[in-house]
Amino acid sequence: MSVKDSFSYPLFVKGDFDGFIGLFIDNLVNLLIITGLCLSIGMPANLVFGRMLPGTALSVLAGNIFYSWQAHRLAKRERRTDVTALPYGINTVSLFAFFSLIIAPIYIQTKNADFAWKVGVISCFISGFFEGIGAFVGDRLRRLTPRAALLSALAGIAISFIALDQTIKIWDRPVIAFIPLALIMAEYFSHAKLPFKIPAGLYALAIGSVIAWTTGAMDTTALAESTGRVSFYFPGLAVVEIFNGIGVTDILPYLSIAIPMGIMAFFGTLQNLESASAAGDTYPAMPALAMNGVGTMVGAFFGSPFPTTVYIGHPGWKGLGARSGYSIINGAVMTVICFSGLMSVIVSSVPLEAGYPILLWIGVVITAQAFQATPREHAPAVALGLMPALSAWGLNLLRQFINSDGKYTTGQMNEIVSKTLPHLKGILSFSEGALFSAMFLSAVAVYLIERDFLKAFFWSLPLIVFSYFGFIHSHVIGVGMAGPVPLGYALFAAVILMIFLFNKFSAKKPEMKK
Repeated sequence: MSVKDSFSYPLFVKGDFDGFIGLFIDNLVNLLIITGLCLSIGMPANLVFGRMLPGTALSVLAGNIFYSWQAHRLAKRERRTDVTALPYGINTVSLFAFFSLIIAPIYIQTKNADFAWKVGVISCFISGFFEGIGAFVGDRLRRLTPRAALLSALAGIAISFIALDQTIKIWDRPVIAFIPLALIMAEYFSHAKLPFKIPAGLYALAIGSVIAWTTGAMDTTALAESTGRVSFYFPGLAVVEIFNGIGVTDILPYLSIAIPMGIMAFFGTLQNLESASAAGDTYPAMPALAMNGVGTMVGAFFGSPFPTTVYIGHPGWKGLGARSGYSIINGAVMTVICFSGLMSVIVSSVPLEAGYPILLWIGVVITAQAFQATPREHAPAVALGLMPALSAWGLNLLRQFINSDGKYTTGQMNEIVSKTLPHLKGILSFSEGALFSAMFLSAVAVYLIERDFLKAFFWSLPLIVFSYFGFIHSHVIGVGMAGPVPLGYALFAAVILMIFLFNKFSAKKPEMKK
């Protein structure tokens, strides 16, 4: 036998179990959030456990198998046994964007869970498609788009819909949530070691659950009912079904969420590939990026409205000694939980408040990264990019309050806001298409800070076009739907262009003799 043939990369090592615990906790928290949020607004349990979760699990399983296989390929090519697979799972940022900006508003307005689910699934597929396309055009997009523009748009969603929206619930039930909060902050902020090397997330869920049950905060009836949902839920092919009763006009308003989330997931994956490379595992970019989108589309084909992605944290799992086995174990366990209906039992046993501190950390670290990973002088541009998502979060709260009984359309809710809160009328326009407008406004700000007025002018052109066709600043996509906003942006762009010409002319003008 040759030396080359004698090389062996183990399927499982001891560190795989440590890595699995950490990755599984991240995915489990996301599953808890998905089920908890969907059930909290009244969506049917059979839809959540029978259609959404099995499709999501299939997406996670497909990605974990691929990235584990990719790790084996890299290990054999480089003849190393210390190669760690890329972590993969549910995209937390997209989860909240899709729930808070697509599924929940549609369901609250129409009370039609099937319709909200179908629009979410189609939007998820579109997001995955654009995520996968990034494998072919991503490098060019990355060169053209300032980092501040991308990260600030993500940070806006993170600080509002992930961190703030969930953090305020911690203070509603402090007895349950504050010990998990202390554990999460201690480990994640200070990197303090906890007993037995158990991740803080597992401690948080376990201790929070014990407190909730011993204080009578949990519903024993709900737990008893959840055991009746334990069954076999095979993910059915939903491709044909989801288009039944769904038209193009139903999807158009949500393209401004689905497309940028797909693009941003691509950029996040590219950054995670660079992080893995810095840790010693340099993966070929195109297949890894393409599979990221394919995994999301696979989930959508089988009924999942929530995208998946390559996770941040590869160096951490590598430091724990995880190789490729932790990825396989994670995908397998997630599949068993979702296919068997056990997630129903888990969500009835574990209080969401025990998991909210993890979301607080995720929201805070993503927002902090937007400032830390960009040049210091670009901080004002990042701050500007936070505002559209914060406005969208505020408008979402207003609409939930106004339409608590589900009898108003979006247009009627907007009219109520305009009449009762005229000083907030601008929020109706500013918050629509938040991800696109945040990206474009931040890019304009970056180049104004750098005094590159021509590039600032070019980045203002998408603001004109997107607002003219209603992709931003309008709840309805169509020509002229944003009212006078496109004209305002045209005037805005004209001023920047004149400043560019003035500065160019002034620079060439010879100095007058004294």
